[in-house]
Amino acid sequence: METGIFNPAQRVEDAGMLGLGTVHYNLNEAGLMQAAVRRGEGEIGIGGAFLCNTGKHTGRSPRDKFVVREPSIEADVWWENNPAMEPDAFERLRRDMFAHMRGGEYFVQDLYAGADPEHRLNLRLVNELAWHGLFVRHMLRCPELGELTGFTPEFTIINCPTFKADPARHGCRSETVIAISFERRMVLIGDTSYAGENKKCIFSILNFILPGRGVMPMHCSANHALGDIDDSAVFFGLSGTGKTTLSADPARTLLGDDEHGWTDRGIFNFEGGCYAKTVNLSPEAEPEIYHTTAMFSTVIENMVYDPHTRVLDFADDSLTTNMRCAYPLHYISNASATGLAGVPRNIVMLTCDAFGVLPPIAKLTPAQAMYHFLTGFTAKMAGTEKGVTRAQPTFSTCFGKPFMTRRPEVYGALLRDKIARHGSACWLVNTGWTGGAYGTGSRMPIRATRALLSAALNGSLNGAEFRTDANFGFQVPVSVPGVDDALLDPRRTWADPAAYDRQAVELVAMFVRNFEQYEPHVGDDVKAAAPDAA
Repeated sequence: METGIFNPAQRVEDAGMLGLGTVHYNLNEAGLMQAAVRRGEGEIGIGGAFLCNTGKHTGRSPRDKFVVREPSIEADVWWENNPAMEPDAFERLRRDMFAHMRGGEYFVQDLYAGADPEHRLNLRLVNELAWHGLFVRHMLRCPELGELTGFTPEFTIINCPTFKADPARHGCRSETVIAISFERRMVLIGDTSYAGENKKCIFSILNFILPGRGVMPMHCSANHALGDIDDSAVFFGLSGTGKTTLSADPARTLLGDDEHGWTDRGIFNFEGGCYAKTVNLSPEAEPEIYHTTAMFSTVIENMVYDPHTRVLDFADDSLTTNMRCAYPLHYISNASATGLAGVPRNIVMLTCDAFGVLPPIAKLTPAQAMYHFLTGFTAKMAGTEKGVTRAQPTFSTCFGKPFMTRRPEVYGALLRDKIARHGSACWLVNTGWTGGAYGTGSRMPIRATRALLSAALNGSLNGAEFRTDANFGFQVPVSVPGVDDALLDPRRTWADPAAYDRQAVELVAMFVRNFEQYEPHVGDDVKAAAPDAA
């Protein structure tokens, strides 16, 4: 049986899924929630949010993600970062998964990835869980109603959590599998109910396709000035650096919080929604995101709540610290209606330096921008993970290593060339520690960070006096209105300047050791942008 609106020439049978039971095409939010409750997948929460639990997987399974080693893409994939699956193993996996699916009820959504019509990707998502259909409907972009009857998918993503892979038969690591085939234009996901796998496999696909078109895919948030789409900015950063918080500026229009592309005309959001962490979320610190947790059809993942009142407990992370909410972008009052903006005037790379060495802001040349983009530095603090007893460096190339399907230098060169061609200003912003490392110093004042960012985005910082940082060689402002001058020189904030010097030498050495893997693949300008361990 089939229900919903779809192109009759593009049934799921065309992808080889034969003998399915009831297939629902493009149900809206209300229909998906009704089905999810009927099937016992979750409960309705306050305001009409949908409350669910993802089971044993409360996050992505990066070690279970594979790219099929096919002739047309073999030379271009970064295989050290993308474990390979052989084509015959993928074919066995596909046949076995489709056999497992026979007679079942499935939820199909036909959606776009990409707000730019020239570069968007038509996707068909076939989900065993109705609430996964709701999730992807939020996270991607919905065609107009009239477009569905002519919709032709370019990639099909099949997500069947009840299917368990056989490592010996399917060439994978465990019963959990995420397998991407670029020649079959298909993704198979099994044995995980974590909805983020739907979202991130699409990002991996775009990270492979778009560089071939000269488009820079970016793991970043983005915004633009109110009423001026040509005054745009992008914010790169790993978890905990302030990427979502700092881009959600009420004085600017939010383009998106996670994934964007950069063409020669401007930037565009890949997605149509947000997937925000909710641990310790408060109405004071993040009012817009907080309010979405009590709005119709917002998906609430892995949060503890009162079984009688359905009131959420934002402090209880007993299920996971990775508890999240997924909601459409228009739930944020200052969000862009189009997902499009001009070429970014400013590139912001956010880092949380728990060693207390980096200045709160620094200006980068294009070569330095490529260096720090490839480095993708932040730090874990003591106590954040079991066994972490002191600050530890984290280097995630391109600020999103798990999703990079090509070698990182491909993305780094694209970014460097676009910055140089368009004259974008590039800034490294440290939201971490000052006055000492974690445990001794203090967190960078958010008011100072916001003042420095504001000065960078409105152009006033370009006229400041700069000094050359002795450790990293980038330019650091000497004085900025509203910011203590001492804060701009980290060494002056330490009680023991000699201790700062020792810590700086240690951090530089960490950068140098990490970058050795990229040196054979970058030009002399980027090598010259690296700090000198000597």
